[in-house]
Amino acid sequence: MLKKFNQLSFVIGAFFAITAVILFANELLSGMAEKINLYSAAAFLAFGVFMIYLSSKEES
Repeated sequence: MLKKFNQLSFVIGAFFAITAVILFANELLSGMAEKINLYSAAAFLAFGVFMIYLSSKEES
């Protein structure tokens, strides 16, 4: 597991995935449906998952 934290693609993917979760949680808790935050969160999540996927492909 510690080996993954040395890969830059995994760290970038984790950062964007966590940021997306924070944006989604902010939208759910605030009750204000601002579309830009939802679109940003979806894009961040897609990019984060893609980067994590790339890091797992590098190990194989």
